[in-house]
Amino acid sequence: MSALRDCTSLRDGLLEHFGMAGSKSKRQLPRPPHNPGVRELVEGKRAWDARPVGKDKHEGFRGWHERGYVPHRDSAGLTQFVTYHLADSFPASLRSEWSAFLEIENDRERRKELETYLDRGRGECWLRRNDIARICEDALLHFHGDRFWMRAWCLMPNHAHVIFEVTATPMSELVQSWKGYSARRCNQILGRKDFAFWSDDYWDTYMRDGEQEKQTIRYIEKNPVKAGLVREAREWAWSSARFRDEDGTLQLPPRAQQ
Repeated sequence: MSALRDCTSLRDGLLEHFGMAGSKSKRQLPRPPHNPGVRELVEGKRAWDARPVGKDKHEGFRGWHERGYVPHRDSAGLTQFVTYHLADSFPASLRSEWSAFLEIENDRERRKELETYLDRGRGECWLRRNDIARICEDALLHFHGDRFWMRAWCLMPNHAHVIFEVTATPMSELVQSWKGYSARRCNQILGRKDFAFWSDDYWDTYMRDGEQEKQTIRYIEKNPVKAGLVREAREWAWSSARFRDEDGTLQLPPRAQQ
């Protein structure tokens, strides 16, 4: 992949944005609204999950927390399934199509319905462009084996799915770095100013066991098939499916030298 060869530019860009939100200070497009019940939900989860202490706390892990929209669990050693989407994926003009999903009380069911809606391909769907998708994919893979371990990913036309093992770097910082770097580069290519590229928040689910992880990887890599974009998962140009060998093992290309 061409951008992976450009190690210095990619590394400098990611480091510059590491820990910064991709859409901060940008004009926000319509998105699902603030969730007033999320704070109480997070406090309930904290009652049984120990908060980060010592080294983990110092490195920025926050355990269960919220940013006003959905609950997040950011702890070292977890394998996380994360979804984030373009800022215009829930158009205000089509609010009647997606607003009912926000009333679903069950977090897992609500996320399922919202992700199904994303597969309809609303908004500009910038990730259909190869140059845009390449920037986003290269950003995802660059720190694999250094700050996290990638398990699978898929870039859909208006959203991204990623599953990865958290090691020394908090999940929130990883997601912010992916979004921040790619937002800046993609908006430059698109000639856009003062517009958010990615939506502010993201959805995450930690894997409770190996079977759940396997099912999630299948879901991620088959998403283009489910959405009717390709017939076989390997045919999609921007997912981990094309890097799996006959045994299903992920064989990523060598990382660029740091």
